[in-house]
Amino acid sequence: MTSTRERQRAAARARLEKEMAERSAKARKRRQTQAIVSAAAALVLVVAGTVWLAMSLGGDDDDDKNDTAAPAVGASECVFNALPAEQRPPQIKDVGVPSNEQYAKGVQTMTIDTNLGPITAKVDRSLVPCTAGSFTYLAEKNFFDNTKCHRLVTEGIKVLQCGDPSATGNGWRETDGQGGPSYRLPEENLPTDKRPPYPEGVIAMANSGQPGSTGSQFFIVYGDSPLDPAYTVLGTITGGLDIVKDVAKAGDDGAFAQQAGGGHPKKEVIIKDLTMSNPQG
Repeated sequence: MTSTRERQRAAARARLEKEMAERSAKARKRRQTQAIVSAAAALVLVVAGTVWLAMSLGGDDDDDKNDTAAPAVGASECVFNALPAEQRPPQIKDVGVPSNEQYAKGVQTMTIDTNLGPITAKVDRSLVPCTAGSFTYLAEKNFFDNTKCHRLVTEGIKVLQCGDPSATGNGWRETDGQGGPSYRLPEENLPTDKRPPYPEGVIAMANSGQPGSTGSQFFIVYGDSPLDPAYTVLGTITGGLDIVKDVAKAGDDGAFAQQAGGGHPKKEVIIKDLTMSNPQG
């Protein structure tokens, strides 16, 4: 039976989608009435891996610029690059792709309900409209539910990393940390002017080290971290940081010590449910 919270979540999403649809109706109509043959050709090219790669590396296309209408007032035009089928390992969880037009104002509350208690964070959509939109989309798909935070680093960067949809069940696997959604998006809100870039209490998005490789994995910073400012700052922890610090005190198993650093947390953290509130303000 559908829960009250799920019904409320679905209703809120429907209202937001209706509002965004009404705002961009004219823009969509204009796009539809432009060169149909060119649009069809572009669709074929987008499916091809070479064009996907060019897009992910930030290549420009004058035709795309001419064919793209400005986003509606209060919205941002986002780029969500679908991974070609041949680049999707078993750890990828395909739940579709968010709308390219995302709300760009208001503050959301993220609630991570774990086996150790709730962790909450504040997310400002004006700073990260595309990342917040992606995170909200995945949360509504129950993407994070019943997953484990698979990586803890206690030396240097001090982070707890979560968000791999394949990190579930009993025990650990060599593939932990390789999962994500079937799309990637560019980084936003990089703390290039902050020292340290990632202070205690920040929640940020992990990536592969390459531009445009943000997916679903995120990390909670429980102590000032001198990471390079290459990871999207999603928001700020407002409650439950003590839970993360207790997990850090228990240590890690060193499974990633020879690679990215750290290991699986010895004190298991299971995300039972992750929700994003409606934007406020």
